[in-house]
Amino acid sequence: MNYGMSRTINRPFDEVNAEIRAALAEQSFGIVSEIDMQATFKNKINKDIEPMLILGACNPNYAYRALDAEPSIGLLLPCNVVIRKTDAGVVVEIINPQMMAQITEGPEMAKIADEVTEKLSAALASLK
Repeated sequence: MNYGMSRTINRPFDEVNAEIRAALAEQSFGIVSEIDMQATFKNKINKDIEPMLILGACNPNYAYRALDAEPSIGLLLPCNVVIRKTDAGVVVEIINPQMMAQITEGPEMAKIADEVTEKLSAALASLK
């Protein structure tokens, strides 16, 4: 199983960043954490990389249901969304929620994973 879903967009990084945030919000996901890997590597180890953000996307209803079904699923929350600049364009990658269902092997987690996959896939597909 692939652990992520991905699209490459040929537009500026800042535009794609704003668009995926709006697409996630449209699917009722908020951003609860953000890591600027470019700034972190520069500040911590004086290494330069292309722009890269890791966003922690969370839909509170799904998170609650998942934690209620499997309290240790918090290890896999929130859903990570990576935005990174490459020579081919801006890559947007979103974790595949089906991994949660595979790891826990619970029927409730499978149902939640299906629903979250549908929402995150829709957000990714909506990028222009």
